[in-house]
Order: sequence, then C-alpha cells, then structure tokens
Amino acid sequence: MTAAERRCVVGGETALRFAAHVRFRFDKVRERWVVLAPEKLLLPDEPAVEILKQVDGSRTVDAIVDDLAARFDAPREVIATDVTALLQDLADQGVLVA
Repeated sequence: MTAAERRCVVGGETALRFAAHVRFRFDKVRERWVVLAPEKLLLPDEPAVEILKQVDGSRTVDAIVDDLAARFDAPREVIATDVTALLQDLADQGVLVA
C-alpha cells in the first residue's frame, strides 16, 4: 500500500486525534500554544489554536465547524473550508490521525 492509499482524507464525519507522538500544550516559556513532535515544533496562530483545542478523537469535523461558526458568528461554509484545510494539512504531516 502506498502513502497516497493510506492518506487520511478529512471530511465532515472524520473524528481526529493527535498522533501518539504529538503533544498539544500551552508552553509557559513561549507564552503560547505549541504542537510538539519529534524534531518538529509548530506554533499555531489563534484561529488554529481554537480548532486544535477541540480535537479530541471523538468530535467530528462537522461538530467542530458548527461550534466555531456559532461562537464566532461566521458563515459555516467559510469556517468549514478553513477548518478542513488546516486539519487535512496536519493529518498529511502525521500530526493528526483518525
């Protein structure tokens, strides 16, 4: 099986979690949220942090989108596009898994 065949395609019903080797936490030294993985440090911006705080392995992408659209009074379609793009990118990097 090739990497493309194993690729996790993120959709509305996908429930993602952080990979076992990844930590998402608030770094007191940097005073910001970080994603830590072996040989990798990601510094998500504020919108990404709001998304990642909801990644728990049980919430679907649709549930995350619905929550963010309601909380920020934003068009669901715009939120869905941004959330899906971010989560797909992190899944492609191996940071998130289904």
